[in-house]
Amino acid sequence: MSHSSLPLVTRAQQQNRDAIEALLVQHLPGLCAWLRLRMGPQLRARETPDDLVQSVAREALQALGAFEWRGEAAFRHWLYLQAQHKLVDRARFVDADRRSPARELPLDAIASGIVAGLSADSPSAVAASAEQVQRIELAFAELSPEQQEAISLRKLCGMEVGEIARRLQRSEGAVSNLIYRGLARLALRIGELRRGAGPGPGG
Repeated sequence: MSHSSLPLVTRAQQQNRDAIEALLVQHLPGLCAWLRLRMGPQLRARETPDDLVQSVAREALQALGAFEWRGEAAFRHWLYLQAQHKLVDRARFVDADRRSPARELPLDAIASGIVAGLSADSPSAVAASAEQVQRIELAFAELSPEQQEAISLRKLCGMEVGEIARRLQRSEGAVSNLIYRGLARLALRIGELRRGAGPGPGG
């Protein structure tokens, strides 16, 4: 997070292959985490985030020439939105395809990026088990769309509260409340799932 992507973005806009590859490697963990949190169980059973990242990256880079640099967090948000658009397209395809999944795909090591992003970079969280990552996915899906967006922008994109407030057209206090209450609910629900509790409120 401490390194600016601007030099790589500038070179990638000129179709520099080395810069494009380095840019993808640099943002792969966060992009995978963003996708995994937005993959429903049906889509998650069919495709891995890695598969989606590859296709998303190709499409995003085709549009990179028109991208205007406005900071590291803004670039990550732009990249993740490209991923989200791809995810919507894939979800529509899966919804139209009524075949049963041939297999459940295992969680991979990149999933640790989710845990690191949602738990204040705790070293122990990075080594969390696959079961813990699944609990995070399930608990995150139960948050309101506003809480999901606010937490994703803050923890995965690294945006400041003020920038998130402008994007969501809400006050900074309201955004802070979304983040804090969302994280608190997330932690409580993960604990319930760890203990084998049933669906949360409204589940």
